[in-house]
Amino acid sequence: MEDFAQTLAFEVKKDIAERYFGFRKIIEKDSDDYQKDIISSALLLETKIGFDLLRIYALLQEDALIEQFYKLTNLGDVLFFDSYVTTSRTIRKRLFEDQEVRGFFRKSQFSNMFFDVYESLRDHVHDYRNRIAMLAEDHNVIEEEIKLFYQKNDISGIMLFLRNLDGDSGTSGTMSGGIDGNSAISMEQKMRLQPPQPVEKFLPILKEIPSQSAIKSELKSLINQAYKQQPELNLKEL
Repeated sequence: MEDFAQTLAFEVKKDIAERYFGFRKIIEKDSDDYQKDIISSALLLETKIGFDLLRIYALLQEDALIEQFYKLTNLGDVLFFDSYVTTSRTIRKRLFEDQEVRGFFRKSQFSNMFFDVYESLRDHVHDYRNRIAMLAEDHNVIEEEIKLFYQKNDISGIMLFLRNLDGDSGTSGTMSGGIDGNSAISMEQKMRLQPPQPVEKFLPILKEIPSQSAIKSELKSLINQAYKQQPELNLKEL
């Protein structure tokens, strides 16, 4: 009879463990994928949006013009700015070495370059916003999964049931394990799932950038002011 009780207790615990860890593994994988997507979105922010912004800074040069640009585009806080970018000829050369220079005259080249970079920035911000929206949705899904997990797995109830089962079966082994009060509390804390931080805790939330046509006159004014500060600039000879 004692052997039967031990076998029954083992099978019950095995069933609980399979259900618990099976669902938990799904949530943990979703959380890992979420974290990986956070990293890839951060790389997009840095390598695409960041470089577009650095090119804008290198063209505008003046802090006041850069501030005007942020007000026009509703981008929020200034990102990736370093005053060294606006003063270093070496950095400026590297920023524009792979960019196509269009136009016959210096001013038209300057203007075309600005609008090309602006359009690239707008596209990259659009892609980034889509990623952020998907990450926010993924985070909501994980939170719902955890709620459902606790609906199906009452951790406190499971621990109480296992302690009672140990007492009834009189077993003590790796799965039954002599679950006393303190170890049960510690185990219960380890068994609990916590949702990952929301995406806004890791990455800035950017607004959609206006189309060129929507603010073209303001952008042209910005370009004219920037070019007046550096009429000798020749983008083809950086």
